[in-house]
Amino acid sequence: MVSAAEQLAKNINFSAFAKAEELKKRLWFVVLALLVFRLGTHIPLPGIDPRVMEEIFKQNQNGLLGMFDMFSGGALKRMSIFALNIMPYISASIIVQLMSSVVPSMEEMKKDGEAGRKRMNQYTRYLTVLLASVQAYGLAVGLESMSGPTGSAVINPGFFFRFVVVATLLGGTMFLMWLGEQMTSRGIGNGISLIIFAGIVAGLPSALVRTFELAKTQSIPTLLVLLIPAGVVAVVAFIVFMERAHRRIIIQYPKRQMGAGIVGGEASHMPLKLNTSGVIPPIFASSLLMLPTTVLGFIGKDAPGWLTMVKDSFQRGQWVYMVLYSSLIIFFSFFYTAVVFNPTETADNLRKYGGFIPGIRPGKSTADYLDFVLTRITVIGAAYLVFVCLLPEFLISKMNLPFYFGGTSLLIVVSVTMDTVAQVHSHLLAHQYEGLLKKAKLRGRRS
Repeated sequence: MVSAAEQLAKNINFSAFAKAEELKKRLWFVVLALLVFRLGTHIPLPGIDPRVMEEIFKQNQNGLLGMFDMFSGGALKRMSIFALNIMPYISASIIVQLMSSVVPSMEEMKKDGEAGRKRMNQYTRYLTVLLASVQAYGLAVGLESMSGPTGSAVINPGFFFRFVVVATLLGGTMFLMWLGEQMTSRGIGNGISLIIFAGIVAGLPSALVRTFELAKTQSIPTLLVLLIPAGVVAVVAFIVFMERAHRRIIIQYPKRQMGAGIVGGEASHMPLKLNTSGVIPPIFASSLLMLPTTVLGFIGKDAPGWLTMVKDSFQRGQWVYMVLYSSLIIFFSFFYTAVVFNPTETADNLRKYGGFIPGIRPGKSTADYLDFVLTRITVIGAAYLVFVCLLPEFLISKMNLPFYFGGTSLLIVVSVTMDTVAQVHSHLLAHQYEGLLKKAKLRGRRS
């Protein structure tokens, strides 16, 4: 058996890592950017009483507000300048991608290459400003109606307070959007995913402390606390297995004559991931649920009976929330898979280069076959995502466990970690190839 350390040493050449200056600069940029993000989560909004907010969130820490607070790294609980986090940008991205599949002009724009991508990114930014402004105003109005045991959460409510909150939260969201884009271009990995990853990891220590406190007060069985590490390891292993699982489609290339020799005739394979959409569906589903659930979370005791009933139905463990969350995950699993993989385009490319699937005619038959296979493996991938994401909902509603040991957070952490490590590995390989090319050129000059 090969140990984890030996496997890591095989995947990453640490001697090459020490010489890869460009890679180290990128990693340092990501670390510094995440430090800036964490600093911002501790800067409170003007006019907010932090002690009252802490009291209010203690009463709702196992609700949906606690889930969104996890994604923001505690920024929502402290009502900091990054309280909305990057969620408005993700919601805007969802809407723009949906429109690009429905509106013909935007569909053509998507095919325009780099110029079309830049225009779509610009539309996403404009929509982010609109969504962040609406969410920030709703949050400001909700804060004015909130009060804890020691008083109101807002020191001086009114128009000026609402204006300051909207301007501050909008600026915080736009700054995080810019920071995520900089991390993607100048760092390693996807910047938006890394910001969410940092928020989740930052909450792990407090979740551990809270778990031990619950065990100490006999709120949860001690045996259950001892079983948590084994459960986390099992879920992580299951996530890694499913994220690496794929269906291999055999591709055959015909023999053809080039010059005096015959080339081709070899068989290759096309890997189709079981979970093509990755971690996107849970993040998209959570971001779309954020606005209505946040507003419902601020409903006071004097609200009408029907509104209180709607609020209660959106609490964790309730069937309305579970069905809505599952439906959104399934929808985005199929939608995002359709966005990133086009069977017709893939079939055309195979025919262009002479490749074919044995037993399947090139062209439309190949596209139909790829669509058939992709649809069925996406059903399994969507079911896996629903299971992993709903697992913590059952644990929290039945056993009062902290959310951070749940599937959605682990799914994001594991997926982002795997993606980042893969990109580090590819940078190291590129650096090694550059070194080999330089050595070959020097030898050629000497000879």
